[in-house]
Amino acid sequence: MELFAEKRILTVSQLSALVKDVLEENFEQVWVEGEVSNLATPQSGHIYLTLKDAGAQLKCVLFRAAARSLRFKIRDGMRLIVRGRISVFAQRGDYQLIAEYMEPQGIGALQLAFLQLKERLAGEGLFAEARKKPIPRLPRRIGVVTSPTGAAIHDILTVLDRRFANIEVLLIPVKVQGEGAAAEIASAIRDFNLYRDVDVLIVGRGGGSLEDLWAFNEEVVARAIASSRIPVISAVGHEIDFTIADLAADLRAPTPSAAAELVITSKAELTTLVQTLEHRLGRAAAGLITGLKSRVGMAQAALRDPAMLIGQLGQRVDFMQERMSSLLGRMLARHSDRLSALIETLRLRSPGRAVEHGWDQLQNLVARRDQAVQRRMDQLREAVARRTGALDALSPLATLARGYSLAQREKDGLLVRSSDQLAVGDRLRLRLHRGSAGCLVETVASPGADQGSA
Repeated sequence: MELFAEKRILTVSQLSALVKDVLEENFEQVWVEGEVSNLATPQSGHIYLTLKDAGAQLKCVLFRAAARSLRFKIRDGMRLIVRGRISVFAQRGDYQLIAEYMEPQGIGALQLAFLQLKERLAGEGLFAEARKKPIPRLPRRIGVVTSPTGAAIHDILTVLDRRFANIEVLLIPVKVQGEGAAAEIASAIRDFNLYRDVDVLIVGRGGGSLEDLWAFNEEVVARAIASSRIPVISAVGHEIDFTIADLAADLRAPTPSAAAELVITSKAELTTLVQTLEHRLGRAAAGLITGLKSRVGMAQAALRDPAMLIGQLGQRVDFMQERMSSLLGRMLARHSDRLSALIETLRLRSPGRAVEHGWDQLQNLVARRDQAVQRRMDQLREAVARRTGALDALSPLATLARGYSLAQREKDGLLVRSSDQLAVGDRLRLRLHRGSAGCLVETVASPGADQGSA
């Protein structure tokens, strides 16, 4: 116990805190370069990654506030230069670099962000020539989105006043650099599309550094230009400057002054053009009138005396009538001959003759039918007579004719076949060969008694 009493014993948390203080005091700001691996971007908005080289690796974190100002997208395998401070994540006992600024190694962050956004929007077809709208030749009203105090608006108005002094210009003033500039530019473009009656838009600003022009490299501005129903001319910076807005616009002007030159033809040039066209039209009309006069003169020279012309036409009519009468006569003769031939053919093939022939055949068939029916009737009569004779031979009535009779009980009509069916007092109806008679049973003898008597 005395051995431990001489030493200061620290908890893990205390030791981690001491190490953290030492690192943060001695490595308050460092620059580190390395290759990105293990990149993670959770919903918190923080960015976690590992910087590594051939011999070691260092965990890094870029907190959400700093990550929002990052202009490019980090990918695994990218080489970065990172500025930050060394600290300790006490819960895991890991030391890490808390990054405050990052840029790609070998290329600036803004340049990389420009290339990444350009590649992505081009892949969506945002820069395709097929979607670009034509710039109107003579706009009635021009909309401008730029700073109200910059050189761009001054240059645009000066050129427009020189080229077409009475053209109407509407300006929506916006910030053209710094925080919030891109949102203002995009909002102004949308406002022109919603509320302003303009035929074409000029969107731009004067020259500057890549950072100064960056608002025109923002995605929100590119999408606002691409979705505009009004044709857009992009006029950003100097001729050597190139932005995402230039790619998304329907027409790129190298400078704001050039945009004013492109947006409308000079009134003097138009006046000269109109005068030239007027002169050409006058010459063409004069030539046309001269040609028509010449043709009229030739027609007048060729025109003959109307009376002679009418007489010649009358003579021609008489000739045509004569030819027509002759042609009609020959045609009627041919048709008459053909009609006679057709009538003869019809007579030979007349339906009446066919009907007469059919009627004769029908009469023969009717006579043959009647003969066949008569023969069949005779045959049936003979057969009936034979069968009638056979039936008479077997008929009970024939038996009656030989002196026999049939006895029926009157009360129920039962045909009596045996004395067992009779009782004294029964009334019988006797059917004879001719007529019938009623009788009363007075005595009944059994069948056996009759046979015995016999």
